[in-house]
Amino acid sequence: MLLVDDEALLIESLRLTLEAEFEIVAASSVAEAEAVLAARTFDVIMSDHLMPHGTGLEMLVWAREHYPQMKRLMMTGYMQPEMMARAIKMAGLSACVLKPMTPRQVAAEIRAALAR
Repeated sequence: MLLVDDEALLIESLRLTLEAEFEIVAASSVAEAEAVLAARTFDVIMSDHLMPHGTGLEMLVWAREHYPQMKRLMMTGYMQPEMMARAIKMAGLSACVLKPMTPRQVAAEIRAALAR
């Protein structure tokens, strides 16, 4: 799984909790995530929505076009139902996870996405 977020503490927390079940590769920006994707593929990508220097939503739309088989999930701290519905449709998201979230919630969403 490729995990994209500019919050280092969140990445480390999720990595420590999820690494027993999933292989986690982290990127701290959209540009870094695109570079990682150029080198290898993943079953799942999970990205924060708002980050400096680009949005996770734009990157997830790009990932849908270039890696349609990859499951896409977005994390956001903004509870705007119309934005979430639009994001799910635009990027073909398997899920939109609201922050704050628990690693258990994230693991359940990843499992559900992989099962589809």
